[in-house]
Amino acid sequence: MGRPSVRQQLVDAALEVFWSAGFNGCSVQDLTDAAHVPKGSFYNHFDGKEALALEALATYAAQNDPRALLDTSVEPVERLRRDFRKRWKIVKERGYKGGCFLGSLSSEIADSHEGARAEFVRYYQRWSEAIAAVIAEAQANGTVAATADPQALGRFVLNAWQGTLLRAKTHRGEEPFKDFQAVVFGGLLAPGA
Repeated sequence: MGRPSVRQQLVDAALEVFWSAGFNGCSVQDLTDAAHVPKGSFYNHFDGKEALALEALATYAAQNDPRALLDTSVEPVERLRRDFRKRWKIVKERGYKGGCFLGSLSSEIADSHEGARAEFVRYYQRWSEAIAAVIAEAQANGTVAATADPQALGRFVLNAWQGTLLRAKTHRGEEPFKDFQAVVFGGLLAPGA
């Protein structure tokens, strides 16, 4: 197997560095050191940190693609439950630090980087639409009440998830996830709710 490209080394290292230290908490030197490449090579591949951050976000999104929610071989609400459990496992493995890369990066730079903000909107929309599609399927088969708009529910569930991850950074325990599960799966998406 060939050696990874310098560009890919930078992207892979940036994902971890941005996730751990934050966008503003690291320099180009930190990124190139983590990638084990010369600092000058950074500018051969990226116009700046924002461009690298968006490339790292694309990698993260590909690794955490919400289209898995559309696997119709599993009951809709169970798909959602499994997806959030899988995501929570990553949070636990990281010591409840960092949360969701998309959530952390967007909360840090959306106000100051307009181009990045537009990308964040696109990623959040795609994710909430995947959740909404699963909710609509559950409403159609009668396992979730059809009293609420699935698109609004999808956005709300994603918003609640992001809040759960934010709270987990300070709480560093299971309580935020237990609350999320209780309200989303024991309330909003419970049979007959």
